[in-house]
Amino acid sequence: MDHKVVNFRKKLYLCSWKNNTLRTMKKAFVYGVAVEGENFTDRVAETKRLIRDFENGQNVVLISPRRMGKTSLVRRVISQVDTNKVAVVHLDIYDCRTEYDFYNKLATAILKQTSGKGELMLHNIKEFLTRLTPKVSFGVDPANEISVSLGIAPEDYSPEEILQLPEKIALKMGKHIVVCIDEFQQIGTFPDSLSVQKRVRGVWQLQQEVSYCLYGSKKHMLTDLFQNKRMPFYQFGDIRFLTPIALDDWRPFIRSKFEENGQTISDEQIARICETVEYQSSYVQQLAWNVMLCSDSVVSDDAMDEAIDDLIDQNSTLFLQQTEGLSAYQINFLKALAAGESGDLTSAAILKKYNLGTKSNISRIVESLIKKELIEKVGRKVTIADPVFRLWTLRETL
Repeated sequence: MDHKVVNFRKKLYLCSWKNNTLRTMKKAFVYGVAVEGENFTDRVAETKRLIRDFENGQNVVLISPRRMGKTSLVRRVISQVDTNKVAVVHLDIYDCRTEYDFYNKLATAILKQTSGKGELMLHNIKEFLTRLTPKVSFGVDPANEISVSLGIAPEDYSPEEILQLPEKIALKMGKHIVVCIDEFQQIGTFPDSLSVQKRVRGVWQLQQEVSYCLYGSKKHMLTDLFQNKRMPFYQFGDIRFLTPIALDDWRPFIRSKFEENGQTISDEQIARICETVEYQSSYVQQLAWNVMLCSDSVVSDDAMDEAIDDLIDQNSTLFLQQTEGLSAYQINFLKALAAGESGDLTSAAILKKYNLGTKSNISRIVESLIKKELIEKVGRKVTIADPVFRLWTLRETL
């Protein structure tokens, strides 16, 4: 087993041993999954705005870096929206590889989440998809555990027929439907993607009783889909760039979690947690949890250092996978960004210092690393998109 993994497990055990109460405590910080309830913090203005959008039939596109809490925000809105006005359908299309994968997932989500009881869903399938013989299985609780396999294929239905399904059901219900689609950038990877996008946009833009909330984890791809004038989904909806939660909002949330566990953390240490991970929501919660595990009754700076080191270790396997296959020039460029080089990256001094090749090589490196979601470009500034990846790049010899 890799010695870094062994050291990480050993450190994690020793950290938890420091404070026996941590062994049985309810996890104070949640990361890596959508958060809700007491684990959700701030986003008050964004929540109110999205609720108004949902209830007024406005198409919305959410764009932000990964780990900023888009999925958690949408689920928060779904839990608070006026169900007398709208019905909300949610689906994740991350595992869709083709156009008809998408149609099957869309139709299944619409039918399941707007039908309620299993009997009504079967009735709706029979009414709206008359040419199918779906496979339906029920769990112990038929009202909640229903598995549906529609098996829609091109010979059964045209794309337009499936894309119109939400509108038909909305008209039958007499209620507006909001369809929330996570990982929507996947549509850009389908075979003949532009044609697919044109078909989808062509149907959706004419619907009166259905609106869409589209978002995902790949900022570069989403930005291209919705802000490139040559793309079918250009100006499809109200584009919102989700910004980081401010320190003033993180501070009471983090402090209260530590106080509930009988621990004291200073304002400066809370600021260090947030600044270290550039206020990215999931990372803030992960680092705060590491600090809690590594601390006694009063958080020390040594515990902070250890928690940050653990955070890098926890993500090192992912980062190794992301950098596997990169060229020496690409690796060297990442090292330059991680070291804080912010001047002219095509200058002779930078090219020589980091062995980046010729000046003309930089644009190819930047374009490639942006596509891999390892860096991002805002205006003329190029930065490493993931703050923990930046720390890992500084620490490791790639």
